[in-house]
Order: sequence, then C-alpha cells, then structure tokens
Amino acid sequence: MGLLSIIRKIKRKEKEMRILMVGLDNSGKTTIVLKINGEDTSVISPTLGFNIKTIAYNKYTLNIWDVGGQRTIRSYWRNYFEQTDGLVWVVDSSDLRRLDDCKFELDNLLKEERLSGASLLILANKQDIQGALSPDEITKASWYSILLLQVLNLEAMDKTRHWRIVGCSAYTGEGLLEGFDWLVQDIASRIYVLE
Repeated sequence: MGLLSIIRKIKRKEKEMRILMVGLDNSGKTTIVLKINGEDTSVISPTLGFNIKTIAYNKYTLNIWDVGGQRTIRSYWRNYFEQTDGLVWVVDSSDLRRLDDCKFELDNLLKEERLSGASLLILANKQDIQGALSPDEITKASWYSILLLQVLNLEAMDKTRHWRIVGCSAYTGEGLLEGFDWLVQDIASRIYVLE
C-alpha cells in the first residue's frame, strides 16, 4: 500500500479536507475564513505568512490554510500545495485595475502539478461595495462575469478541473456558504466516493 493510499484511508476515516485559500493581498481571504467560522471580523490585519483554521463544516473537518497575498510572499505559496484537496482563489471584484495581476497569479497556480486534482472555487468578493455587481448578476452571465471569465481566461483551463465562480461578500457573509457548500460537496464526491 502506497503512502497516498494510506493518507487517503486516514482522511476517509477522519473526513478531513485540506483547503488552500490564496489570492492577491487585500482580497478578503482572512475575513472570509473568520466569517465562515463565526468570528469577529471588525479588526483584521494583513496576513504575513499564513493562518490555519480548523473548522467543522457539515460532517467534515476543513483545515483551511489562509496564505498572505503580498507580492513579496507569493513565491512561497508553493510551500503549501502538498495534499491540497480544494483551492479557493479570492478576487477583489471591486478592484478592476488588478485583474491582470490576478490572472497572472492564478495561471501560475493552475500550472502546478501538485494542485492538478484540487477543486477550484473562485470567490468574487466584495460584492457589497458600491459599483460591484450583485452575485445574481454575476451568475447570470452578466458583462462582469464575462469580463472575469475572459480576463482570468477560465475557459482555457484544463477541462478536467472542477471549478466554480461564486459572487460573495466577506463583510456580509453573502455567497460564502453557497461557495463552500459546492467546494465541500465536490471534494467529497472525489475523496469519499464509497460512502
């Protein structure tokens, strides 16, 4: 029995999922993790390095690795790729100036072999900010979702990758459960297929 088989067997027993949450700095990653966990989000500092939160979510245990997105530490992201079941890419949907930078970093992540089997959830965050379109408008193929799909070049992504975009607000919590419900369900359908 190989090491991967042993790890999967242990994961099956514990119903544990490893989630890597990344995105550019100031996109709202830490706020999302705190909001999902029901913690106070009134005072949040930029993440220098990483935070790990273990959250009981439905019948699973999520180990969420929230990794800082400052340009100077993005090269260290690769240190967190091992055994990742789900990848959450957070986009500040109110900051259109940085979408090219966002695309570049996402493209680099998706080329990583160690992330090839991970489900991808893209959270279009900050929908509560004036000028950002609502989650409904994004999911109904609005000009913004088309722009986001084109700018991030998601249609060119490997067709075997499971992915989804969800509009959300880390501030209000809107869309977060929808996104994480999909992510957990998708990961569970791959890892816990016999249950």
